Amino acid sequence: MLSLYEETINITTGGEGDIVNITPYISSAVEKSGVVSGTINIFSEGSTGALTTIEYETGVLEDFKRALSKIAPDDISYAHDAVWGDGNGRSHVKAAFIGPSLTLPVRDCRPLLGVWQQVVFLELDVKPKRERQVFCTVAGITKNTKN
Repeated sequence: MLSLYEETINITTGGEGDIVNITPYISSAVEKSGVVSGTINIFSEGSTGALTTIEYETGVLEDFKRALSKIAPDDISYAHDAVWGDGNGRSHVKAAFIGPSLTLPVRDCRPLLGVWQQVVFLELDVKPKRERQVFCTVAGITKNTKN
């Protein structure tokens, strides 16, 4: 039987540079969906947050933050800041490079991820604390159950 399941994940971030492991929430959404084989699409609302996969280990997380600071450094001027005066031009640039969504295969009632691969939300905005929403849509085949 084909099925579609939607869930919203609410995240509170600690400000710019926060990397939140949302893999348990993603796994839970897939489990609740009952989908055995299909896909999960994960989408972050807003233009200063992003989603990706990474090994959630302190060394690589620091490496990743350093790489992002080279892509869009905080010590240069951004045209966005001149227009809006909010100081988050670099946040928009970083988010655009990474992207707001991911689609993962679902196999055997779980998102298909490598052994060390985790799904993370990246807080890129300069505000000290943000409330974020990540929308999950699981689509696929569920077990055929007879009533």
